[in-house]
Amino acid sequence: MNIIDSIKRMKWYEVMLWGISVLAILISFFLFKNHQYTTLIASLIGVTALIFVAKGDVLGQVLTVVFAFAYAVVSYRFRYWGEMITYLGMTAPIAVMAVITWIKNPYKRGEVKVRHTTPKLWTGLIAAALIVTIIFYFILRYFDTPNLIVSTISITTSFLAASLTMLRSPYYALFYAANDVVLIVLWMMASAADTSYLPMVICFICFLLNDLYGYVNWQRMKRRQEANC
Repeated sequence: MNIIDSIKRMKWYEVMLWGISVLAILISFFLFKNHQYTTLIASLIGVTALIFVAKGDVLGQVLTVVFAFAYAVVSYRFRYWGEMITYLGMTAPIAVMAVITWIKNPYKRGEVKVRHTTPKLWTGLIAAALIVTIIFYFILRYFDTPNLIVSTISITTSFLAASLTMLRSPYYALFYAANDVVLIVLWMMASAADTSYLPMVICFICFLLNDLYGYVNWQRMKRRQEANC
């Protein structure tokens, strides 16, 4: 993994998408006079991670691990225990495994080899997601987590998205996009109590756009790799 090479491989429109996302996050942060710089740092790391994940570059997974810890701190401050527990206990460890998996399954031009998801794999993932969701629901209820139902749905989408990322499936992006929508709703609820959290809403809108691009690009990667087999 070479950071300089990863940056050089970015297309002009990917740089533009990243730049617009960063600008939107910065403007919203200072516009709403948010003094919690952990929120800003987490948002910038997250949106940077997504553009590299969208390219199938392992650097994106490394940044995802860093983002998971930063975002957990932000969630802790608002008592979103579900988000904190999810990112520390699930997203971060799965991202670490994804780093290892992606390094072991490289394709040319600095991208990971895309994997085909079988019906058997989907069955296993859905069953595991159901079990994880039920367990976390009771954990979150025990901690009196705000917006319990929305937080629980976030567990499901996060688990499926992170797992599919580790498994190198293009569908990771669709589940992350679904998770982004859930988190937009979640942080809008938080913003109703404290407007300083509005930048998190903008952050996940930017995440949504990046994840939608990720799905499109991974489908392109898949077709190209299959054509060259």
